[in-house]
Amino acid sequence: MKFLFGDIVIIEGNLVGVIVKSWISMQRGNNYDVYVRNYNSVINYNEEVIERYKVRHKELVGDELYYQNQ
Repeated sequence: MKFLFGDIVIIEGNLVGVIVKSWISMQRGNNYDVYVRNYNSVINYNEEVIERYKVRHKELVGDELYYQNQ
């Protein structure tokens, strides 16, 4: 399993969803029930079409950089 309950993922190119259930199937492979806010529903997706959402941290400047290094 590549994703876990609560993981934030990208589906259908630009939609954000949250993994709510994981399934292992011999016929379909790994697939996941994903809550998609834009649709206000849970939709099942195969693992191949899901991408992990990566949080990009902002660039630290001035005081933030100083306190980060303490």
